[in-house]
Amino acid sequence: MMSSKFLSSLRNFDAYPKTMQDYQIKTLAGAAVSIIGIVTMVVLFFGELSLYLSLVTEHTLMVDTSRGEKLKVNLNVTFHRMPCSVISLDTMDISGEQHLDVSHEVYKERLDFSGFPISEREREHEIQSNKTNIAEATKTLEKHAANASATAHLKDECGSCYGAEENPGDCCNTCDEVREVYRKRGWALMNVDNVAQCKKEGFMQKMQEDQQEGCRMTGTLEVSKVAGNFHFAPGKTFSQMGIHIHDLIILQRTEYNVSHKINHLSFGTQYTGRVNPLDGVDRICDFRSGMYQYFIKVVPTTYEYKNTTKVSTNQFSSTEHFRRLEGMARGLPGVFFFYDLSPIMVTVKEKSNSFLHFLTGLCAIVGGVFTVTGIVDSFIYTGQKMAQKMQMGKLA
Repeated sequence: MMSSKFLSSLRNFDAYPKTMQDYQIKTLAGAAVSIIGIVTMVVLFFGELSLYLSLVTEHTLMVDTSRGEKLKVNLNVTFHRMPCSVISLDTMDISGEQHLDVSHEVYKERLDFSGFPISEREREHEIQSNKTNIAEATKTLEKHAANASATAHLKDECGSCYGAEENPGDCCNTCDEVREVYRKRGWALMNVDNVAQCKKEGFMQKMQEDQQEGCRMTGTLEVSKVAGNFHFAPGKTFSQMGIHIHDLIILQRTEYNVSHKINHLSFGTQYTGRVNPLDGVDRICDFRSGMYQYFIKVVPTTYEYKNTTKVSTNQFSSTEHFRRLEGMARGLPGVFFFYDLSPIMVTVKEKSNSFLHFLTGLCAIVGGVFTVTGIVDSFIYTGQKMAQKMQMGKLA
């Protein structure tokens, strides 16, 4: 008796009272609204599922306390009208450390007037020539063999360094070797026509032939983690009395087209979602010469993947300035990158979305769509009933 009363009282808490099947009315409009509601719920479900499966990143700021580290610079820059034989890459920082005419892990690729690699074009021509003319290739090999003894004889010669040798008896057998010892001494090579090695190699003639060429420089630099700069500029570089000097006299030119395209520039290892703001920047110099300056703020960044793997890298922002060098304007033509380090480090951490949040979203989708479709169906049904009553009243 008590249990039946308890169960009867418990039924009063039923928030979903049922009606008899015979009293339920099904309409075509209700079916259409139901189908639309089901489709809407399925679409929203997959959207919520995609959001749950995707990763989110959490950013945290803190003071950068790292010391004594190196800064890795990845670069890929194309110069449209400056040949590789002219360009020099130098780095320096506020601590006084300098690296002149950097060539370690930095590679130059000659480009023709249209921007295509010259080395590839010559190699393809050579392969095609070998396929079509075996006899000429054989003659070339014989010629190399005939000149082998002459080459060995030249190696035994000792060319003059014109007073720039470090030790008595040092030899300079090529024009580049003479230019290098002059650079190390901090001397300017005023007239290459007086250098037998350069005259023999046709240095100035080669410089004239290369004027219409371009150059692509790619590679990696490692610099100290302090403020500094690296720059691309014409002429051999040397340091004299603590002053950084580019020897432009030997090039016998006053106009340098510094038009360039930054294919890629980044600091440190790439990570998911990092944007390098200078990638793809293309600058055309319409003047006789100019000086492009990029001012970069490097922000140390630690990226932590979901599997707890950490990557210490950097991101950066940049502003730029162009200085026209014509007439009495003084300055060194080239492309300069001035970088500075932010004292704030950013930590980026990958995280997964909460499963409870996913369930909450599903409940909201089902309940919301069910409620809205019920209201829409109620409005449609009520409107149809009122229209029927109005028609019956007119007929009467």
